[in-house]
Amino acid sequence: MSGRDVWLRTRARLRRFPVLLSGCGEQAAAYGRCVAAAAGGPVELRKDGCLKEFRALRDCFAQAVGTGD
Repeated sequence: MSGRDVWLRTRARLRRFPVLLSGCGEQAAAYGRCVAAAAGGPVELRKDGCLKEFRALRDCFAQAVGTGD
């Protein structure tokens, strides 16, 4: 397997990425709203403050990429 073949496969996968993830807009918006709300106040951002939303987005990404092959 040549390095060129690896690069071609990687580029093809990256080109599909936006299409695969386009179905995750709702989860991305929910995560963005959570982070924006947490960062908008006088309190510092806290680790795991938006964990539920992040996990939903991560799971959507994983499902989209896994079923897109």
